[in-house]
Amino acid sequence: MIHIIHKRATPEQMQQMLEVLGIYIKLAVDIQRGILAGGGELHSDCEQVLLEDGSEQAHIWGADWYPLQQKVGYESLINLRPSVGNRSMEIQDSAVREQINRIVQNLLGGV
Repeated sequence: MIHIIHKRATPEQMQQMLEVLGIYIKLAVDIQRGILAGGGELHSDCEQVLLEDGSEQAHIWGADWYPLQQKVGYESLINLRPSVGNRSMEIQDSAVREQINRIVQNLLGGV
């Protein structure tokens, strides 16, 4: 189940987002709005939910959340953006990575 998370996730939301992959959650993070969508099979599924909610594609990045380690992963096909200098699936810009880490930790960390 994909959830859009605007404020700290509840344990129930975390459990539902973990149902798809079990040990981690695929995310799409809107760094402009400070929100995320998580729980789909693909990062693009989460990205689509954010787009339908009013996010702009340019502000959405793919990431993963590993709750047992409380760690963010920064690799996704939706991160391939040669036009903005991101030529790999992993987010290269450290400022973007820091924004994503802050948002994910605030919304999912410790839950």
